[in-house]
Amino acid sequence: MRAHSGRRPGESGTREAILAAARRQFAELGYDRTSMRQVALEAGVDPTLVSHFHGTKQQLFLEVVELPFQPADVLPALLTGDRDDAGARLAHFAIGVFESEQGRSRVVSLVRAAASEPEAARLVRDLLTREVLTPIAEGIGSDDAAYRASLVMSQIVGLIMARYIVEVEPLASRDASVIADAIAPTLQRYLTGDLT
Repeated sequence: MRAHSGRRPGESGTREAILAAARRQFAELGYDRTSMRQVALEAGVDPTLVSHFHGTKQQLFLEVVELPFQPADVLPALLTGDRDDAGARLAHFAIGVFESEQGRSRVVSLVRAAASEPEAARLVRDLLTREVLTPIAEGIGSDDAAYRASLVMSQIVGLIMARYIVEVEPLASRDASVIADAIAPTLQRYLTGDLT
């Protein structure tokens, strides 16, 4: 009996299997080292189906990469409260996301891909800066909100690289709440402080 190739029979979850494999590989291997063929192999489908359902590798990446939260759901909580505590709220929220397995996987995937793929870098800028950080800076009444948001972004991306990707010690093993408390004053300065 010959092995079946091509489409799985019936409603088999082929698309979902491809997306799950792609999500995992982009997170663990980064954009450059993830291949359509390897995604197909892990999903247990013919490689042509990956292209059929999802187009190019770049299109597949854009389809599976997303923030581990909806900005509209979290912005009200991040904006509620004293303006002088905005850095602490953001620091504790961000660390909470990074410390969850799903959140860390998605954010690390985004940052790894952004380091090697221009379209991924644009996506990261749009997702984090335009949809989360600039609205926070604007919402607390900061002047030059876009610039301040980009400074906050530099701190957050640097933290992701150092703690979760490169695993610089003792930063990588330090308690999450200690890290959040340590970066909060820097985020606060970037959001509301004197930048001259």
